[in-house]
Amino acid sequence: MNTLEALLLGIIQGLSEFLPISSSGHLEIGKVLLGAETSESMMFTIAVHGATVLSTLVVFRQEIGQLIRGFFRFQWNEETQYISKIVVSMIPVLIVGLLFESQLESLFSGNLVLVGSMLLYTALLLGFTYFKKSGRKTISFLDAFIIGIAQAIATVPGISRSGSTIATGLLLGNKKEEVSKFSFLMVLVPIIGANLLSLKDAEFSSDAGISALSLGVGFLAAFIVGLLACRWMIKIVNQGKLIWFALYCALAGITAIIFA
Repeated sequence: MNTLEALLLGIIQGLSEFLPISSSGHLEIGKVLLGAETSESMMFTIAVHGATVLSTLVVFRQEIGQLIRGFFRFQWNEETQYISKIVVSMIPVLIVGLLFESQLESLFSGNLVLVGSMLLYTALLLGFTYFKKSGRKTISFLDAFIIGIAQAIATVPGISRSGSTIATGLLLGNKKEEVSKFSFLMVLVPIIGANLLSLKDAEFSSDAGISALSLGVGFLAAFIVGLLACRWMIKIVNQGKLIWFALYCALAGITAIIFA
């Protein structure tokens, strides 16, 4: 993987991690088009996912700080309840990760028919939100678990994690600003955990085919673009304009299937 390829894939990751268009699906498409090798793809994927986690921490640094301070008051306050809901939302993806890890890994093989089909699923889910009136309730523990199920399903490449979790939260009648914030915060621990497990299990050789420069360029591109995309996505959700991403996912899905 050369520096230009790393830059392009980093931009793709930064955009698609936060915008509801499936980062995993677009990375699979990008890797197929660019012909990235499996060994270097694993190292690169870990790096760019870490970059988008960092961008999320920067965007929500004040909210995260408030949650931590409230949690360490050791009271059943609003912050402790919110963190508890995030923990509840992680249960489904934890179960899927532990029980179906090998099956999930087998899906990341450049199967564009699968990616295209799942992009169509994402388009359908986002399209439903267009007909849903704006909700006014706060996310409950049951809502958190259901949104967590949507996140677990989104481990399949082509299904947007942010798109499915945000759409599910909106369809449950929750406030737009609450849903976008919860969607981005709930994924931090699972992504960090998955990256740590990948680092532990992966075998990276010195001749893996990717230079430190390319890795750094990809990381920086994913971080900067992710920073902008995260803030943009919050505005998009609040304005209720997800229908445009539904149309994009439908077009991308059909194109991927046709050219598979």
